[in-house]
Amino acid sequence: MPRKSDLRSAFVDSAPVGLGLVPLGLAFGVLVVQAGLDWWWAGLSAALVYAGSFEFLLIGMVTAAAPLTAIAAAAFMVNFRHVFYALSFPLDRIRGRAGRAYATFALTDEAYALTASERSRAWSGRRVLYSQLFMHLYWAGSATVGALLGGLIPEGVQGLDFALTALFTVLALDALRDLRGEVSTPVLAFASALVAWVLFPDQMLLVAFSLFTAGLLAHRLVRRRKPAHV
Repeated sequence: MPRKSDLRSAFVDSAPVGLGLVPLGLAFGVLVVQAGLDWWWAGLSAALVYAGSFEFLLIGMVTAAAPLTAIAAAAFMVNFRHVFYALSFPLDRIRGRAGRAYATFALTDEAYALTASERSRAWSGRRVLYSQLFMHLYWAGSATVGALLGGLIPEGVQGLDFALTALFTVLALDALRDLRGEVSTPVLAFASALVAWVLFPDQMLLVAFSLFTAGLLAHRLVRRRKPAHV
């Protein structure tokens, strides 16, 4: 019973995020076909690479026959932010090497945002893992369907790629509600992005995440050292 309950809860938890991934997955599948690649490339990439924005970049690099070193460097830069996600992702709740290996592989922006909310702190490891699995299926399934239907969708359709922006806007609003008056985190995020944009515009993402992580660690240390009030 607990496993069925976790599976059902994970499906409900991941459904809003997964439905937000569907339009983007469809757009990715269409783009794969329109780039001249076989339809099965979309499903294979979504299942094995599973890197969202990098998969869009990968289409152009594959069609341009970019060297493996360039692809590896691009993958490192685009997905380097996941290193910082691992600092607070609840990997310790997941049992078994296979489960932890998959949870690490499936640690996407959406999975991190879903498990960063206040209500997710009570989730079991299976519930976290099942949520990641469902989001993976949403992405891979919609990408495959988009590739199969790619020939029926006219070129120049706009707006599908905005689904990811809208998705993170909603997740950010939910996270702000969970802060309950705590404004230091969003202020720190904005300040980190601003400093990185002004001083290091070419490496803005990497520098912003580094500053934000350092700020969070410093804030946590300060709060731990403060004496508790009875």
